[in-house]
Amino acid sequence: MNDMNMDLYFNIENEKPLDNLAVNGGMCGIFRTIGCVGDSLSSGEFESFSEEGIVGWHDFYEYSWGQFMARDIGTKVYNFSRGGMTAKAFMESFGAQCGAWDNPCQAYILALGVNDISAVIRGDIELGTSEDIGNPPNDSFAGAYTNIILTLKRHQPKAKFFLMTLPQSNNDEVRSKLEDRHAEIMYEIAEKYQNCYVLDFRKYAPVYDEKFKEAFYLAGHLNPMGYRLTATMVESYIDYIIRHNPEDFKQVGFVGTPYYNCNEKW
Repeated sequence: MNDMNMDLYFNIENEKPLDNLAVNGGMCGIFRTIGCVGDSLSSGEFESFSEEGIVGWHDFYEYSWGQFMARDIGTKVYNFSRGGMTAKAFMESFGAQCGAWDNPCQAYILALGVNDISAVIRGDIELGTSEDIGNPPNDSFAGAYTNIILTLKRHQPKAKFFLMTLPQSNNDEVRSKLEDRHAEIMYEIAEKYQNCYVLDFRKYAPVYDEKFKEAFYLAGHLNPMGYRLTATMVESYIDYIIRHNPEDFKQVGFVGTPYYNCNEKW
């Protein structure tokens, strides 16, 4: 008699995305190349503070949640990210500079929005609406964000895209409402485009309150434990999505090749 418990490898009834933390990345490991598109929080950024009172911001990519994932699952993970990044800046210059267009991946994790919302509050850009999704201009967050996806799709048509919402925090009402709208845009994009899925940290991740920040933050950014925890949550959420939608991921091994199985969903 085989006593292996297969329950955690299937669609568990009433399971929420982060109910079961994946071991060594779980099914996230089916991807052999992953691109992380993001800002400082995707770059392992730490804040320094000198004796002279000078604040420094440093992207320590080896501490990014993407590189924790790479070590967990033995996958090549690209940091297409930098401190201060916005969707507009990524689309207009940084995507080319960082090699995002030249290194096609089987999967992409998009974690942009913090700096974009700051730009919206300053009046520099509009957050945008569903009407901006897929339109050529980059003069709204929604437009620029989806243009990133569409550009990556041109280079890797069958890639999977995981769109991350912003976790709940102790932000003011204006920013919180914009973060709520940001989450809605993620779902609107995922509904419109094939192979897009939402990592809804706003709904399912822990609240980034004072207790959370005492343990996992260093000033305004995450500390090493915070990036490690984020990697675990991202891996586990993707594992959950794959287990609940196995038909969508059967042909991941063919992404980036001319081959496919016509009898399966593609």
